[in-house]
Amino acid sequence: MLRLTLRQVRADGLRLLLSSVAVVLGVAFVAGTLIFTDSMRAGAYARAGAFDRHTDLAAYAGKEPLPPALIERVRAVDGVAAAAGELIGSAGVVGSDGRPVLGYAVLAAIPTDPALQSYDVVSGRLPERPGEVVLDAPTVTEQGFVLGAPVRVGGSAGPARPYTLVGTVDVAGTSRDVGGPFVGLVGAEALVVGGEPGYGRIMVAARPGVDREALAERVRAAVGPDVAVKDRQVILDEAVTDAVRDRQQFGLFLLTFAAVAVVVAGFVIANTFAIVLAQRTRRTALLRLVGATRGQVFRATLGEAALTGLVASAVGVLAGVGLAMGLGALMSRMDAPVTGTLAVTARTVLVCLGLGTLLTVLSAAVPVWQGTRVAPVAALTDAAVRPAQRAGRVRLAAGGLILTGGVAALFGAGAAGQLPLVAAGGVLAFLGIVLFGPLLVPALVRVLGWPARRLLGATAGLAVANAVRNPRRVAATATALVIGIGLVSAFVVGAGSAKAGIERAVDRQIGVDFLVTGIGGDLPAPLAGELAARPELGIVHEQRSHAVGGVELRAADPALVRRTLSGVDAGDPAGLGPGTVLVHRELAAARGWRVGETITLAGRSFRVAAVVAAEGPALAGGPVPAGYVVDVVDADFARLFPTERGYLAEVDPAEGVAPDTARAAIESVLAGYPTVNLLDQAAYKKMLTGTVDMVLAFVTALLGLAVVIALVGVANTLSLSVVERARENAVLRAVGLTRGGMRTVLAVEAVLTALVGTLLGLALGIGVGAGAMAVVARIGGDFTLVMPWGRLGLVVAVAVLAALAASVLPARRALSRPVVVALGAE
Repeated sequence: MLRLTLRQVRADGLRLLLSSVAVVLGVAFVAGTLIFTDSMRAGAYARAGAFDRHTDLAAYAGKEPLPPALIERVRAVDGVAAAAGELIGSAGVVGSDGRPVLGYAVLAAIPTDPALQSYDVVSGRLPERPGEVVLDAPTVTEQGFVLGAPVRVGGSAGPARPYTLVGTVDVAGTSRDVGGPFVGLVGAEALVVGGEPGYGRIMVAARPGVDREALAERVRAAVGPDVAVKDRQVILDEAVTDAVRDRQQFGLFLLTFAAVAVVVAGFVIANTFAIVLAQRTRRTALLRLVGATRGQVFRATLGEAALTGLVASAVGVLAGVGLAMGLGALMSRMDAPVTGTLAVTARTVLVCLGLGTLLTVLSAAVPVWQGTRVAPVAALTDAAVRPAQRAGRVRLAAGGLILTGGVAALFGAGAAGQLPLVAAGGVLAFLGIVLFGPLLVPALVRVLGWPARRLLGATAGLAVANAVRNPRRVAATATALVIGIGLVSAFVVGAGSAKAGIERAVDRQIGVDFLVTGIGGDLPAPLAGELAARPELGIVHEQRSHAVGGVELRAADPALVRRTLSGVDAGDPAGLGPGTVLVHRELAAARGWRVGETITLAGRSFRVAAVVAAEGPALAGGPVPAGYVVDVVDADFARLFPTERGYLAEVDPAEGVAPDTARAAIESVLAGYPTVNLLDQAAYKKMLTGTVDMVLAFVTALLGLAVVIALVGVANTLSLSVVERARENAVLRAVGLTRGGMRTVLAVEAVLTALVGTLLGLALGIGVGAGAMAVVARIGGDFTLVMPWGRLGLVVAVAVLAALAASVLPARRALSRPVVVALGAE
C-alpha cells in the first residue's frame, strides 16, 4: 500500500498541483508572518534597554511629573554615584530648506554625567550644556546638517530657536525610533522645549560595591511613597516587554489574515480530493476486490494527502522566507522602524510544515471517508460514475435555519448596540451559506446564466448545465470565494461609511478656511496669540476643553459656535460673550439651570445666555455624561485654564482679505513652529480619511491572498472537471463544437461560479458592514451606511476577470488531446 500510495502521488501529481498551490500560498503567508515578526522581535530584544546600560535604579513618576529639585535630593542619597532626570516628549526640527522635517520627532533629555550616558554616538559627542543638541544620524545626513552649525528646534512651549549641533546618535530599532527625527537636549532645555514641568523618571547609577537593595530603599525614602523605584532587572524586563508587545500584536494581526487564507485553502483541498477520489472510484473498487480493506485504502489516501501537504508546505516555507524579506523591504520604504536580520527558526519551520500537512490531511479526511464507502461491486458498474448525490434534507434545513439566524442577528445588532452580535451574525450567515450552498449556489448559477444563454445560446447553456450537475462541487468552489470577498466588502463598506461620517463631521463642525494642527501633540502656547495679532486674519479660535466638577467647559468663538448646534431651547446664542455661557440641554435639565440665571463654574460666576442642543451624539467614554457641556468664550476659558492647550486652531481671513494673502500670513507665523501643520478643509479631510484608506488598502492586500487561493480553487475544479468530462467534451467537438466554443463553455462556467461566490460574499460583507455601522451609530458617532458602489463594482469586475484567466489552462488542457484519443478516455 505504501508503494501504491507513492505511485498514485506520481500519477496524479498534476491533478493535485493546484490544490498544492493553495497549501503553498497559505503556508507561505503563515511562514512569512512568523519569520518577519521573529526578526522584528530579535531586533527588539537586542535593543531593549539600550538607554539603561548604566542605570542601576530609576524612580518613576506617578500622576504628576517629578520636579527637577527631586534630582538633587536623590544625588544626596548615600551610595548614589550619579542621578539625572529623563524626559520623553515631542519636538520639531526645522530642515535645511526652512520647512519642518517630516515625521513625529522624539524629544529626550540626555544625561550630562558620563556615568549614565548610554547612547551610541555616531559622530561628535553628546550635549553637555544648554544650547547644544544631538540628532539621529539619518536626519543629519538627509538634511545636510554639519556638526558645529546651528539647527533650529522647537516644541510645545514656543517657536523654534537655534541650537548647536554637537553630535549624532544611533537610535534605530529602539523605542525612540518612530520613523521621524530624534532630538536630544540636556535636561533643563528638554523641559523648556517640551513645555513640561518635570521629568518622567530619574535614573540612578550606584557607587561600586554598594548593595543595590539597600540603595533602593534609601532612594524610596528620599523620593516619597508616591514615586515607584525599580531596580535594573525590573527596568530591563519591562523594556523587553514593551519592545516586543507591539511586535506581538502586529504578528497576531497578520496571523489573523493568514488564518483566513488557511481556511480558504482547506476548502480548496477538500474539494480537490472529493473530485479526485470520485474519478478514482473504479480504481478504489478494484483495490477492494483484490483484498485491500477499506481501512487500508483510507490510510493510504490519507498518506497521499500527508505527502502532498508536506511537499507543498516545504515549498511554502521557502516562499515565506521571500515574503518576509519583501515585507521588510516594504516597511523600510515606508519609513517604518524595522530592524533585525532575517530570523528563520526551527520552531517556525516545524510549525509551518506541521500546519500545512495537518491542514491537507484534515481537509481531505471527509472526502476520503466518503470515497471509500462505495461498495466494490457497485463501483465497477456505471453507477460508479453517476452524478453526485444531492445534499441531504437535514443539511439543507439546518443551513436554512442558520442562515436565517445569521441574517436576523445582523439586522438586530444595531438595535442592540452589540458588536459581538455583528460578528456572530456574520459567522452564522457564512455557515448557513456553506450548509445551504448545494441548493442556493446552483439556483443562483441558473439565474445568472439566463442572460448568458440569451446572449451566447447553446454554448452558455452547456456551461450552466456543467456548473450545476454536481451541486456540492460548485457550492464548495463558490463558498471558498465567499470568505475573502465577504471580508473585503465588509471593510470596503465600513471604510466608505467611516470616511463619509468624518467628512460630514468636518463640514458641520469646521466653518473656516484654514486649520492649524499640532503634529503628534497640542499646539504651542504662544501660537494662537501670534496668529490673532496678524491683521490679515479675522478669526483665530483654538479648540480647547477642560472637565471640572462633572462638566466639560469648551472654548467657543461667538462667530463659529452656531455651527455645532442642532437647536435652541431658550435664549439666544448670540448672547455668548465675556461673562456669559451656553448651557447644553442635558446639563440644564439635570442642574435646573435657566436662561438669565447666574451659575458658578470653576470658581467663577457666569450668566446663562441660552440653553442649546448639540449637533450629533456624544461619543461613548467621554470625560463627562453626554450633554454635560458648557460653551464659554476664548478669553474666559483662558482665564480659567491658562495652561490648557488644544491640538487644533480654526483660522479665517479678515474681512476683505483674499485667502492666498491669509495663507501667506499664517505660513509666515508657522515658519518658526516645526511642530504644527497648516491645512485647508479639503486637506484636513484627506488627513483624517487617509488613515482609513491606508488601513483599507493594507487589509485588502492581506485578504487578497485568500481571494487568490479561492480563484485557484476555481481553476482547479475546472481542470479536474475537464479530465472527468474528457469523453463528453470529445463528443461535443465531434458533433461540431469549435475550439472557440469549448473555450467559451469553460470561461462561462468559471465566470458563473466565481460570480455567484462574489455576489454571496458581497451580500455577506454588506450585511456585516451595515450591522457594524448601525452599532457604531447607536453607541455614539455620526456614522450612517454608505455604499461605495464603485469599489464594490471593482471587486466584481476583478473577480470576473480573474475567473476568465482561471479558465485558460483548463481550456488548453481540454483542447490538447485529439478528438479520437479523447473519445477512448476512461
